[in-house]
Amino acid sequence: MEDLIIIGAGPAGLTAGLYAARARLKTLLLEKLSPGGQVLMTDWVENYPGFPDGISGFDLVDKMRRQAEKFDLVIENQEVSRLELSPEKKVVVTDKGNLETRALILTSGATPRKLGIEGEELLIGKGVSYCATCDAPFYRDQEVALIGGGDTAVEEAIFLTRFAAKVHLIHRRDELRATKLLRERVMALDQVNIVWDTVPTRIVGDTEVKGVDLKNVKTGKTSHLPVQGVFVFVGYIPNTELVKGQLELDKLGFVVTNNDMQTSVPGVFAAGDIRSKILRQIATAVGEGATAVFAVERYLESLK
Repeated sequence: MEDLIIIGAGPAGLTAGLYAARARLKTLLLEKLSPGGQVLMTDWVENYPGFPDGISGFDLVDKMRRQAEKFDLVIENQEVSRLELSPEKKVVVTDKGNLETRALILTSGATPRKLGIEGEELLIGKGVSYCATCDAPFYRDQEVALIGGGDTAVEEAIFLTRFAAKVHLIHRRDELRATKLLRERVMALDQVNIVWDTVPTRIVGDTEVKGVDLKNVKTGKTSHLPVQGVFVFVGYIPNTELVKGQLELDKLGFVVTNNDMQTSVPGVFAAGDIRSKILRQIATAVGEGATAVFAVERYLESLK
């Protein structure tokens, strides 16, 4: 039996693994793909402390992985198909067999919600992005479209104005869902053009984004907007299928924890983008991964 199993090898999982390995806990980190999570899709990271000139997403994750493995962390490629969670025992069912552990940390992240329109999948990474903080500098002095109307969408639109010549904020309603302060800020910016009552129907381009086709939901009128980039902010889908019905989730499906990353089941913790919280960044994921392991140590001590 393991002391700790961590599911998901993004920044939260790798940090948790590092801290657990240094604490000499018998730890296993499971990842169905390659370590890194969404960071692997980020070409250049400029807002992670310690790298004043920035660092590629791949290199940052590679450094995290190598640092954790330096302390003999075991990372295995296994896909988890089922979890059996109780205060007494945690069973992790994978494609290679069943594993038992005293404590569990969920770091399986969240996936940006997609529009599901023509051209989106084809142009991901070629002009379609789900992270303005990550990719805005690539659109310096260009025109971009941003889809959404909530707090995150408006915050990212404001951020984009530091780089883009024009930001076309496309929203399906006639009023933004963002907080009043954010609405006031974005509507005061000359660089932002808000396109009301409108949804995108197709992203145009073959090897790069050339524009986006739009439809007014009230009049039915269609139009084409030439842009070089499309940023999508219509929410995130938490990777919580494994724990539905077993852990407390918020109304959006994210795992509810306390400040110690403890979930509703004793001995089960969560860190990173899978958590119910206000900010999803590499820096927050790292801090939560470390916190979760410290809480795990206290939990394991309480079992003795």
